Amino acid sequence: MTGAPAPASEAELALVFEAQRPRLLRLAYATTGSLAEAEDCVQEAWLRLDRATDRETIRDLGAWLTTTVSRLALDSLGSARARRERYAGPWLPEPVIESLGAAGGGVADLGAGTAGGPGTDPADRITLDESVSMALLVVLETLSPAERTAFVLHDVFGLPFDEISGVVGRSAPAVRQLASRARRHVRDGRPRVQPSRAEQAELLDAFVRASTAGDMERLMALLDPDVTWRADGGGKVRATPRLVHGAAAIGRLLAGFARRPPLRLRTVLVNGSPGLVMRDADGVLGVVALTVDGGRITAIDVIRNPDKLAAAASLLD
Repeated sequence: MTGAPAPASEAELALVFEAQRPRLLRLAYATTGSLAEAEDCVQEAWLRLDRATDRETIRDLGAWLTTTVSRLALDSLGSARARRERYAGPWLPEPVIESLGAAGGGVADLGAGTAGGPGTDPADRITLDESVSMALLVVLETLSPAERTAFVLHDVFGLPFDEISGVVGRSAPAVRQLASRARRHVRDGRPRVQPSRAEQAELLDAFVRASTAGDMERLMALLDPDVTWRADGGGKVRATPRLVHGAAAIGRLLAGFARRPPLRLRTVLVNGSPGLVMRDADGVLGVVALTVDGGRITAIDVIRNPDKLAAAASLLD
């Protein structure tokens, strides 16, 4: 627990680490946008802790783990940026998906089953809220690694700037500036009015009905005039190769649902908000996340890269 030193026994150490795991996964996931990379960071932190010969010098295990995972996530994000710049088409965060029937107030399995150490219990869970929404993660992708880390650690996790300075290698005043710049970008890019889950679910239902019926008039009423479409196929499956803007253009894309309806479609939670998992007319798996602002859909994010959808397939089996 935060504020307590590292236990001496291996069994106690593993138990305390397990209590920290959901928070650490959420931190690493918000920083990297990748569940796989987040799991790797948390697992590496466990290995470092387990191998440490000077654990008795750790006076605050929670702070030590937060710093260690944050540094690992920052390193992972830095190396990932080059790969994402060479990515085939738009890059979208790996979605965290949960069945609506199993949802417990926005809680989804995140990182259960990490092999080789603590975390093999499927009960590992993380609270999915606005801090890891798809809308926010997409905005965070526009920040530098240092800005993103400063924002996540300070604005989401409440760490003071002097502690964050040790993670990003900048002075506390410099970290304050990083977080301030990031905050402005986030404020400009995220929804102005956060809809309730009921409002999101209602709009999602209307969106599905209008899309599958080819009801363009209804679709135009649901879509914000400046709505954005992003589709991530990773070069492995067919996906729209660039961003599409505007209700009319996106309405034409959605008309394909009526001409070639999906083979299977299910409403789920995507990063804590209502979304869709589906197999299209060609059998390709995809996850759809909607961003809602002011009662209209302002962004449609479609993740089709199979490397990011391992958990989604089981929801349609």
